[in-house]
Amino acid sequence: MGFDFKLKISNAAQLVVISKGKPFLIGKEMSNIEIIENGTMIVDEQGIIFDIGTYWEMEDKYKDKTFEKVLDCTGKSVLPGFVDGHTHPVFSGDRVHEFAMKLAGATYLDVHKAGGGIQFTISHTKSSTEDELYQLLIPRLNRMLKNGTTLIEAKSGYGLETETEMKMLKVLDRASKQFQGVEIVSTYLGGHAIPKGMNAAEATDDIINKQLPELKRLRDAGEISPSNIDVFLEKGFFEYDDTKRILQAGKDIGLECNFHGDELSYMKSGELAGELGCRAISHLEKVSEEGMKAMASTPTFAVLLPTTAYILRLECPPARRMIELGVPVALGSDFNPNAHCLSMPFVMNLACVLMKMNMNESLVAATLNAAASINKSSTHGSLEVGKFADLVILSANKWEHIIYEMVDPPISHVFKKGNLVFSQ
Repeated sequence: MGFDFKLKISNAAQLVVISKGKPFLIGKEMSNIEIIENGTMIVDEQGIIFDIGTYWEMEDKYKDKTFEKVLDCTGKSVLPGFVDGHTHPVFSGDRVHEFAMKLAGATYLDVHKAGGGIQFTISHTKSSTEDELYQLLIPRLNRMLKNGTTLIEAKSGYGLETETEMKMLKVLDRASKQFQGVEIVSTYLGGHAIPKGMNAAEATDDIINKQLPELKRLRDAGEISPSNIDVFLEKGFFEYDDTKRILQAGKDIGLECNFHGDELSYMKSGELAGELGCRAISHLEKVSEEGMKAMASTPTFAVLLPTTAYILRLECPPARRMIELGVPVALGSDFNPNAHCLSMPFVMNLACVLMKMNMNESLVAATLNAAASINKSSTHGSLEVGKFADLVILSANKWEHIIYEMVDPPISHVFKKGNLVFSQ
């Protein structure tokens, strides 16, 4: 005999809804999250939240119904699965040797000029097969899952030429179809750096005239599934005009603009985002007041990466001012060989300590707003009827332990679309 419902999460000390009916939160809204005390959630056979309310209300309403699985969450907290708004998870070759250089005072650009940094990763990734890159990716996704991440934005960017960029997008597409725990929204980042032997103008022409046409062909054939286009807007890399040309070319074939900006230098990223109607900008350590106002107006999401500021000893982005101005703020791990972080709880902790965000703001930025930054908040990022049951169960009666306990929070279960994908 069949069951009426897939899952009942019963009597949680706290069901952290986040918000009802809003695609994202800004300003003071970010500090006011919705919580149901002693709550129960019902999940249907499609893995979608069917109902949510207090324990006694749900017990009475569903007393005659059957469930494939019932999880008693007495004394536990239930949160939405975390959304990582910025990752580079497909690569070969670690850069542990560069960590000592950075600790000795080398900057990102110093490492880059010494033949390390992104060029080191590019050479290793180019020489790896699609299957080798896939086998490296899966354990990384499993580690993200263990830390409560159920949805990520994931970039290419370690090829800088057509064949390797498409290879990376194929790996992401394969993982999105075969790996059940972490959902992937992929981003094409052919403009991550200037390839050796080219200048910025030549690299820009190669992206627009060679890489993007092949991307469109493979996407139309169902071999890859990119949603966004990204460029590293920076002095000595792709500057304003080249970045604008690349982003516009991506928009012209249906990609959303979600780019790196104002990390090491002020490059008018917010202003460019306003001009092009961009979905998101990452980093923003050097963003201007005018840029933030343009982002608030569009609106363009600020995907802040405290791990990068931490590892590179950079000044943090002005998160408090962004929130004051109404910029929608999201968080990402920036997982890559330079910032090897797979834990959104740690990212939230850094956001609180380094960027002076409060815990509610950090949680919103790592759930609903991060989902909205990749156009997924209609189905992800909060515990609302009609959204997917992506859940993190915490062995603590206050949800704040997910941030307070830093790098090893007591996560007992993770569910993806109502299916148990991690437990301990």
